[in-house]
Amino acid sequence: MKNKSNDVWVFVEQRNGTPAEVSFELLSKGHKLAATLKSNLVAVVLGHGMRELATKTFQYGTDEVLLVDHPKLENYRTAPYSDIMNELVSERQPRIILFGATFIGRDLAPRVASYTLSGLTADCTDLQISDVVYQRRDYKDLLLQIRPAFGGNIIATIITPDVHVQMATVREGVMEQAVISPKGKGRIVEIPYEPKPVHELVKIIEHHREESGVNLKNASIIVAGGYGMGSKANFKLIHQLAQTLGGDVAGSRAAVDAGFVPPQRQVGQTGMTVRPKLYIAVGISGAIQHRAGMQDSQKIIAINNDPEAPIFDICHYGIKGDALEVIPMFIDAYKNELK
Repeated sequence: MKNKSNDVWVFVEQRNGTPAEVSFELLSKGHKLAATLKSNLVAVVLGHGMRELATKTFQYGTDEVLLVDHPKLENYRTAPYSDIMNELVSERQPRIILFGATFIGRDLAPRVASYTLSGLTADCTDLQISDVVYQRRDYKDLLLQIRPAFGGNIIATIITPDVHVQMATVREGVMEQAVISPKGKGRIVEIPYEPKPVHELVKIIEHHREESGVNLKNASIIVAGGYGMGSKANFKLIHQLAQTLGGDVAGSRAAVDAGFVPPQRQVGQTGMTVRPKLYIAVGISGAIQHRAGMQDSQKIIAINNDPEAPIFDICHYGIKGDALEVIPMFIDAYKNELK
C-alpha cells in the first residue's frame, strides 16, 4: 500500500459519454478544498472513449486524471466500477473523495466506503476544511460534511476523525461550477482494466431513460410560491406570473408538502439549489432551509403579508401585501409595460 496522501478526488460521472453537471460542480469545489489542504485535485474517469472528458477536467483545476478506459466500462455497472474504485482507493489512500448524490453516486460511494473502511456522509450541501477538537483530541484538516437532518429541520455538521479517507456524496446544484483555466493542463494516468468473470454476472440489455422536464438550475427567472399562497387554486397565480415573465415555477418545501407544486420543483435545503438572475418569492417566510437554496440569486423580490418574515432580510426588493392582490397587479403592470 502506498503512503497516505492529502489529495482530493472527484469521481467524474458520465452516461453515454455525457458527463454529469454535478461532476464539474464537485471539481470546482474540490479545487478549493485541495488549495486549502495544499494538495492535488484528482479526477477519476471511468468509461470508454473518455480521453476528451479527462482533458476537459483540467479546465476546473484538476492536477491529475486517473483514466480507466475500456469498452466494457462504457455503461455504469456496479461490480466493475466498485472493484476499480476499491483498488484505486486502497492503493493510493486519498484524503477526500467526492461523488455526486445521483443514482450512480449513491450506488457506488457506499460500496467503496464499506470495502475501504472509509467515512462517508450522504447528501451533503456544503463542505469545508477545518481543524477540530473532538473528545479532547486535536484533528488537523478534517472535512466538515454539512447536510440537512431530521427532515431538513436542522443542519448537521459531520466529521469522520478516526479514518484517513473521508468520503461524501453531494447534491446537484449546491456547489457553484466555475472554470479555473480554459486551457488548463495536467497529467493523465491511464490505469489498465482486466474484466473479471464476476463483472459479467449483470449485463445491460436495454436502456430506457426519460429526461426530467424540470430544469430549474438553468432558469434565469424563477417565481416560487410558499404555503402562504393558501391553496392549490391560488397557486395558479404563481404559474400565471411565471408565464408572463417567461420564467419557471418553483415552491418551498411547505408548498410541496401541501400538494401545491410537485417535489421536483422544490427549492431549498432538501430540494434544488438555484442561482437565477431573478427570484420572486411569494408567500414564503424565508426559513433558513429555503434560503439555503436561493440566497445566491442575483436579484430577489419578496412578496409577503408578514413584515417580520425572514425573507425580507435577504431580498433586494420587498413588498408587504396580499399575494392574491399583488400578483395580478404585477402581471397587469408587466403587460402594459410591454405595450
